[in-house]
Amino acid sequence: MASHGGLRPGAHRLPWRSLWRLRSYLRPYVRALVVSWVAAFLGIAAGTVIPLVGKEIIDGPVTHGDRGALLPLGLLALGLGVAEAVLTFVRRWSQVGPVLGLETAIRDDLYRHLQRLPMSFHGEWQSGQLLSRATTDLSTIRRFLGFGVLFLIMNVLQLTAVTVVLLRMHWPLGLLVAASALPVVALSLRFERRYIGISRQVQDQQGDLATVVEESAVGVRTVKAFGRRAHVYEGFDRAARDIRRTSLSKVRLAARFFTFLEVVPNVTLALVLLLGALAAGSGALTLGTLVAFTTLVLQLVWPVASLGFILAMGQEAMTSADRVIEVMDTAPAIVGGPAVLPPAPPGTGGHVRFEAVEFRYPGGGRPVLRDVWLDVHPGETVAVVGATGAGKTTLTALVPRLCDVTAGRVTIDGHDVRDLSLPSLRSTVATAFEEPTLFSMSVRENVTLGRRDAADEEIREALEIAQATFAYDLPWGLETRIGEQGMSLSGGQRQRLALARAILGRPRVLVLDDTLSALDVETEALVEEALRRVLADVTGIVVAHRASTVLLADRVALLRDGTITDVGRHPELLSAVPEYRALLAQDADPEQALR
Repeated sequence: MASHGGLRPGAHRLPWRSLWRLRSYLRPYVRALVVSWVAAFLGIAAGTVIPLVGKEIIDGPVTHGDRGALLPLGLLALGLGVAEAVLTFVRRWSQVGPVLGLETAIRDDLYRHLQRLPMSFHGEWQSGQLLSRATTDLSTIRRFLGFGVLFLIMNVLQLTAVTVVLLRMHWPLGLLVAASALPVVALSLRFERRYIGISRQVQDQQGDLATVVEESAVGVRTVKAFGRRAHVYEGFDRAARDIRRTSLSKVRLAARFFTFLEVVPNVTLALVLLLGALAAGSGALTLGTLVAFTTLVLQLVWPVASLGFILAMGQEAMTSADRVIEVMDTAPAIVGGPAVLPPAPPGTGGHVRFEAVEFRYPGGGRPVLRDVWLDVHPGETVAVVGATGAGKTTLTALVPRLCDVTAGRVTIDGHDVRDLSLPSLRSTVATAFEEPTLFSMSVRENVTLGRRDAADEEIREALEIAQATFAYDLPWGLETRIGEQGMSLSGGQRQRLALARAILGRPRVLVLDDTLSALDVETEALVEEALRRVLADVTGIVVAHRASTVLLADRVALLRDGTITDVGRHPELLSAVPEYRALLAQDADPEQALR
């Protein structure tokens, strides 16, 4: 299984491109963002003016002993300080909605897109990689777009504005401050190139670790049963140590850069104090100008020191955006058409035809299915029989378009399934799989997944047909939460609930992919007897391995070497086709099953 952890070609060349593509998610919050940014700019202006007021106080009332002029200037400085504090509050308060809305909107779109992607995509990607993109990566993007971008622009604006003011106050010292920005810019560009690669590596390794944890949690019974806790722990520990090594390299790189950013403004401040004191002593500077100059330089310490943190946040956000865009850019291979199947009375609709169907996996050589022809009439049930790996599950997956034919076509009531909208198709076809998937929700929610408006009587009827009335004996009946993957239930119980879910959907076509394999003989007989009543009103396609299951069908199709070689009634094939007889010979006494 591919982890898709590598950096995409072109990510280094256009590092901001993926992040820029997410800008549309901020559009609904333009008004709030304008308020936040205006408050930020006004706050910078207020903070810059305060030292200038201090200069006037020192060079004016303090130097000349004018107490009358001291009060208004002092009140002005106080008012500017209060205004700066209020503007900071307004900026942060107005950011809350856009920041949280941004993350929610991207996560909704990402999850919606994941639901549209075909089974082949989910088969290739590790679940932990997808999980880390929907959680950790989106949080990283939200922090940077919500706060990092604003502070980056604020800091650049503050650095520019203060430097201009310093140049106007005393150009030699202002030039010194401006020159100190050159090594910062040069090292920042170098840091950016190195940090983006190592950030991507850490995030990919976190996705791999999430996969290990998820698989260990889901397969904990198997791990315990085989006594493989130490082995699984070693795999986890190895992945965790890989993250630790890469993270330490990332921290060392950031620490060197952050240290440099701490040193530059402090060295600059020391030089300003030294040279400023000499200038003030010689009369080139007033005392008020020196104090204001020093205060303004102190205001630059935080913007320069925080630049490293913001740039690091930006690099992580860029790699996170690149990882998210990887998924969002994956075009759904299966897209519904415009057609909708018209309503049909029970037993009259659901005519399924396979016409010269071929299927091969992407990049595969020999097709899994080739030149398949099969006609299943409304109300008829056809059992598909074949050796393991013959392609039976693939054949049934073509009906609801869990995968698409590579040649030929599959039709329902004369409509190519590729022309039907996916909601119309998948409300017409219900599938119960050999390996049922149950969710961490109540029994009722699991059973009504395909039909949310089902009444209690209809739910009970479906459970009775599937011999799943054990659900009423659970601690809280149908409201009992059955845990992730339904692991609190036996394999047979999970299959019966999945079968009840398929029956409850009242489909026109019912596909049963060996859904009775985990049932004991007695329960299987009861389920089959009830299924005969259900199958009488629908078109049924049943993947069968047991002779008893074959007997549910009106006809049997033998799948061999990727194509259907024989179609007929069970007794006819049993007597005339040796390969069919050999397959069923693996079951207990197929001749007895006829009686």
